[in-house]
Amino acid sequence: MFAVMKTGGKQYKVQSGDTLRVEKLAADAGEKVQFNEILMLGGDSVTVGAPLVAGAAVQAEVIDQIKGEKVINFVKRRRKHSSKRTKGHRQKLTLVRVTDILASGADKSGVKAAVGAGSVAGVAVAAAAPKKAAAPKAEKKADAPKAADGADDLKQLSGVGPALEKKLHEAGITSFAQIAAWTDADVEEFGEKLSFKGRIEREGWIEQAKELASK
Repeated sequence: MFAVMKTGGKQYKVQSGDTLRVEKLAADAGEKVQFNEILMLGGDSVTVGAPLVAGAAVQAEVIDQIKGEKVINFVKRRRKHSSKRTKGHRQKLTLVRVTDILASGADKSGVKAAVGAGSVAGVAVAAAAPKKAAAPKAEKKADAPKAADGADDLKQLSGVGPALEKKLHEAGITSFAQIAAWTDADVEEFGEKLSFKGRIEREGWIEQAKELASK
């Protein structure tokens, strides 16, 4: 029985016991991996995928992480100020030995999928950590309106609408008593922070806040 599988953007025709070099996999020597992109199965009968054969897989054991032959890239520019550049490259590869070809039941085999070391799936675990760290921030944003439920209606202040009230809440200002206690330094700070410098004095917010807080 043979299979035509795809990995690292290349196709390989393999049989049990074959040894082949594939694009670097995220696996250590001795680990067993499973290639799930099977394009065709052959034997007594031939099954062609559309585009993949459902439930089929090729299982293999990782022998070693190796490098391919060195490739030399030479560039020469024929100009007044000519230049030459020589660069060598050795592709990182994984040496594997095919152990089994499954015609069905690949999803229940329990063998981890062969994932390229540089693929999106290969870095999915690392990418999951920042998402978890970002979760508390989302919770804080969701909690902000709740904190304002018992707050004063700051829209009673002259020139304060829903948008400006929201900015004040986000800055931690939710009551008339807080505004009434502002010092000159606070007025300057919040004027800069909320982008309406000079408006606090013009509208007389502190005096209004003192009157409203006393009610």
